[in-house]
Amino acid sequence: MIGKHGWRIDRALHNYIYFVFYYPYVKTMHTFLRGLKRMTWFGPLAPAGKAVFDRYHGKVLSFEDTKKILSLNEDVSVISEENKRTVPYKYATKIIFQEPEFIVVMDCPCKMATGSCEPLQSCIAVGRDVATFWLDHCRQYHPRQIAQEEALQIVEDFRNKGHVTQAFFKVATGGSTGVICNCCPDCCVSLQATLLTKEMDKNVSMTAVSGYSVSYDPERCNPCNKCVEICPVKVLSFDGEQRIYDREECLGCELCVEQCPTDALTLYVDPDKPRPLDMDRLKQEISRG
Repeated sequence: MIGKHGWRIDRALHNYIYFVFYYPYVKTMHTFLRGLKRMTWFGPLAPAGKAVFDRYHGKVLSFEDTKKILSLNEDVSVISEENKRTVPYKYATKIIFQEPEFIVVMDCPCKMATGSCEPLQSCIAVGRDVATFWLDHCRQYHPRQIAQEEALQIVEDFRNKGHVTQAFFKVATGGSTGVICNCCPDCCVSLQATLLTKEMDKNVSMTAVSGYSVSYDPERCNPCNKCVEICPVKVLSFDGEQRIYDREECLGCELCVEQCPTDALTLYVDPDKPRPLDMDRLKQEISRG
């Protein structure tokens, strides 16, 4: 931890406390958010939320971009102001995966906090740094090392349940990614915090959208409502056969695309949104220097 944070002993200590006391930490935040829901009228909370979110936030991933991360066989380290085009926050924007084949899964504190979502094992550490810390210090959350193939299967299984795949960034854990979680829209503290703050200020969010939007082919559509049912932020609906889609609020999570039985939906890179966390693009940029 000290090697990761240098002289910032406070951040190293926060890192240690955050993971070792993962469940009570998140449980406290979950309880705090429930209290804040009664105070959405209080405007000054929005700037406070932004200050926190600049230091701790998630980036929504499509399944294809998730697969690229979980099949890496080489180190990736991108530390640049350019990253803010992908991760649009002031701090915690480093994209680092060191020894990415070393993967550990453990219980999700959000799912533990609500007690209403199973299975619990949905938090995935990619890279020896965080993964070995979980194995050494987080035994109470049942960490176990897994192969890349099992990690992908875990993600796919949760996506079939409607869970959003996110890569998380946090100042206290070195300002970089390395943790990927399968987030239930009903119990994820991150997604709930974003929904709460958007009620006060639509420009404040803990959740950076994937960078994709969804195109629609009405000739292929046989309105079955599967896309509507699985959308985690309810930006899709039908008025008769007329499709209603809020592109601006869409996370670009790809869940609706995967559920569509007639291939009427397709992801596309949306130039009006932050860039996707696409490892192919990043590796090309690294090779170009």
